[in-house]
Amino acid sequence: MGEPMSLLIVDDQVRGRDVLASVLAPEGYQLTFASNGIEAINAAQRVIPDLVLLDVMMPDMDGFEVCRILRADPKLALVPIFLVTALDDQESLLRGIEAGADDFVTKPFNRAELRARVRTITRLNRFRTLLDEREQAAEEVTKAYDATLEGWSRALDLRDHETEGHSRRVTEMTVRLAQAMNIDNDKIEHIRRGALLHDIGKMGVPDAVLLKPGPLNDEEWTIMRRHPSMAYELLTPITYLHDALEIPWCHHEKWDGTGYPRRLAGEDIPLAARIFAIVDVWDALSNDRPYRKAWQPEAVFHHLASLSGTHFDPAVATAFLRLLNPIHAT
Repeated sequence: MGEPMSLLIVDDQVRGRDVLASVLAPEGYQLTFASNGIEAINAAQRVIPDLVLLDVMMPDMDGFEVCRILRADPKLALVPIFLVTALDDQESLLRGIEAGADDFVTKPFNRAELRARVRTITRLNRFRTLLDEREQAAEEVTKAYDATLEGWSRALDLRDHETEGHSRRVTEMTVRLAQAMNIDNDKIEHIRRGALLHDIGKMGVPDAVLLKPGPLNDEEWTIMRRHPSMAYELLTPITYLHDALEIPWCHHEKWDGTGYPRRLAGEDIPLAARIFAIVDVWDALSNDRPYRKAWQPEAVFHHLASLSGTHFDPAVATAFLRLLNPIHAT
């Protein structure tokens, strides 16, 4: 059974506090009391109540001022506040609304009505709080997952010193290209994760093949080309990564169907993989390798353009070339 809902009752008069307590205590609420504004603020910060019942007419600091201070505290900003008052004029009502009050209890009040209103608002607030807590927990889990993915990505780059920094660069550029193509933000997040993990399958490639200083022979290429399938086998059991799987599995497919591992062609290749494919080649050509120096940007640009319609999706190639060189691509 959950904790009882908590109410903070604020009134400088003992009689006022006692009357509210007599109405609400039988309902099982956990009651906290304050007799002035400073006590109310301190108690609210300590308890974080489900509802504040705040008397308006108090010396030194009236209920309107206390309400404004509570609303300015991020931890208390969403806590419901009922202003308890004998004032029923329009000016007082507007002052209460401006101060951030959620509702008003006018003295003398109907006990049954007050109990019903308090019951409704506290239940709604507790439900909202639970939703907020779940969303926060989900966000924290997502951050932890993403930190793990980035750790995997760095580990892969460190294993292959020839491509150090490659995963970070291609991830950043892939996200830029997806944004330029007006891909939805939710999908871009999956694309970002997929780009980070695009070579995760190479964890299953022996060092003798992955780190070989010279050209690979046919048998070694056969082993190397298994890494997208290895990525699929590694990531498929992880539900969180299902929507990010397209890039690790399909980024070596080609528009004309000559890629691997599935020999997909055209729009049968997932869009995320089509976007990543051209970024991957761009980065490989734009950076030094032990066996060659980086190409000049103009040479990279023209080479990518020449592969539009064979290796790359023409629409994706056009968008990427425009991103690289807006003037030259038009």
